[in-house]
Amino acid sequence: MRSIPLLPSAALSLILLSTAACADNATIRSNADDHAIPAEQMRLFIDAYQRIQQHYIEPVNSQQLITGAIRGMVAELDPHSAYLDAEQLAALRDQTSGSFSGVGMQLGLEQGHISVVSTTPHGPANKADIKPHDWLVAIDQQSTESMGLTGATDKLRGETGSQVSLTLRRDGSSRPFTITLARDRIRTDSVTTEHLNRTMAMVRIDEFQNDTGDELHNALEQLAQQPLDGLVLDLRGNPGGVLDAAVDVTSEFVGSGTVVYTQGRNASDKRYYHVTGHPSLVHTPLVVLIDGGTASAAEIVAGALQDHHRAVILGTDSYGKASVQAIQPLTDGSALKLTTARYYTPNGRSIQLDGIAPDVHATAATVEELNNDNVSRETNLDRHLNNPGTGSSEIPADETINPMVSSDFQLREAFNLLKGIKAVRMLGE
Repeated sequence: MRSIPLLPSAALSLILLSTAACADNATIRSNADDHAIPAEQMRLFIDAYQRIQQHYIEPVNSQQLITGAIRGMVAELDPHSAYLDAEQLAALRDQTSGSFSGVGMQLGLEQGHISVVSTTPHGPANKADIKPHDWLVAIDQQSTESMGLTGATDKLRGETGSQVSLTLRRDGSSRPFTITLARDRIRTDSVTTEHLNRTMAMVRIDEFQNDTGDELHNALEQLAQQPLDGLVLDLRGNPGGVLDAAVDVTSEFVGSGTVVYTQGRNASDKRYYHVTGHPSLVHTPLVVLIDGGTASAAEIVAGALQDHHRAVILGTDSYGKASVQAIQPLTDGSALKLTTARYYTPNGRSIQLDGIAPDVHATAATVEELNNDNVSRETNLDRHLNNPGTGSSEIPADETINPMVSSDFQLREAFNLLKGIKAVRMLGE
C-alpha cells in the first residue's frame, strides 16, 4: 500500500551479538540488506544501552529501550516518518479503510505546532465546534510538543465511548481552552455531493481512502443522469491519504497521460503513475477548490488537473507536502512509515513547501447580502405599466441556488466562474 499523508527485535539482537564477536571490524553487515553498519556507532549504542540497564534508578524493560531507540531514530528523519507499533499500524489501516474509533480530527503542522487540518462531519470534534487551524496544545493534560503527528494521532484514538481531554488554542494567540470528548466510531464516506442549482453540482472529497476512486465514480454517474453544465471539486481541508486513490480520482476527469511521478533515492527509482480506465467527465467544466489544508494526495490531484489544463484551481495556496510514505513491515508486527520518495506533477513541478498556487486567488470569507429594500424600481412607481407577458416573477428552475453558495465566498466564486464558462460557450454556439 502506498500512502501519502500514506521490524525486527530479533534481527537487532543478532546485530548486537555480531558486534561483540567482530569488535575489530570497521563495519558490520546487516542481514536485511547490504548496507554497512559502522561498528564504532554500534559500540556507542551498546555502551549507552548497557549503562542504562546497569545504572538507571529502576529496572528497564529491554523491549521498551529498543522500541524507544527505534522511535528516536526515525524521529530524526522528517515529520512524516514514524515507527508504528502493532496498534498504531492497525489504526492506520483502519483510517485508510474509512473506519476507526476516535474523535474525527485530521492533524497537521502549522508554524511548528500540531494543528487541526479538518474535522469529520458529525464526528465528536466537529460537533464540539473544533475548527481548522486550531492548535492542539495538549491531550489529556500532556503537552503535544514532543509527541509528533503520529504520537498525537495515536493518543486521539481509543475505545468507543472512552473520553479524551483536548487543550486547544484558537487563532494562534488566544488563551488555551480545554474540552472533553467521547470517542466514537468514525465511519465516513470520503465523497459527498451537492447540487448547486439544476445543472451544476459540487463533489467534496474529505480524504483519499482505498475506496475513494470507486465512490467518486459512482457519485459522478449519479450526477450525469441529469444535464451537468459544470462541477466544483472541493478539496479544501483534505489532508491526503492513499496515492492510488489520487490516481483514480484524476482518472475520472483526464482522458490520458501522467497523473504524477515519484523519484526515490536512486535515479532508477523513478516511477510514473498514469491515468487509468475511462473518465466519467472529460469535457464538463471543472473548478477545483483548495486551501492551506489541502495536502499530499489532494495536492497531487490539484496539480495534475492544473498541468493538464483540465480545471481552474481556485482558493489559496495548498499545504505543500510533496513526499510519499510507504509502510515497511517489521518482523514483530510493527512497522516503519518511511518517506521513500518525492513526487512531482506531470510537468515536473515539486510543490514541496510552496504548495499548489491557485489560478484564481480567493480567500475564505462569508458572504453578506446587501439590503436593497430601499432601492426604487419601476414596480414602485404609481401607475406603472403591467408586464403583458405571463406576469410570473418566479426564479427559473436552473437558477434556484443552493444556500451554501450564498454563505461560502470561495464556493460562490467557483459557481460564478462556471456560470461564466457556460455563458461563453453559449455565445460561441
